Amino acid sequence: MSLRLSADVSTADTDYGIVLLNQRNGDFWQLNPSGALAVRRLLDGDTPEQAAAALAAEFEVGREEALEDVLALLEQLRAAGLVAP
Repeated sequence: MSLRLSADVSTADTDYGIVLLNQRNGDFWQLNPSGALAVRRLLDGDTPEQAAAALAAEFEVGREEALEDVLALLEQLRAAGLVAP
């Protein structure tokens, strides 16, 4: 699975993670370091399972919980219209 942001969404790295800006309506999402890592990995072509493995390796979280978090984040991004179908 390859994640693509919607055409109207831009990103900006911050000291604390990453910001996703929806240029259509001005809404933005601030992702913490773990959310930023997951999104970056997914944008680079990782599967949710691979992104979860990277989270588990970087942060103190089990792979199963990390996968649940990645899948929940993906669903929230889709619901907000931030990712391409």
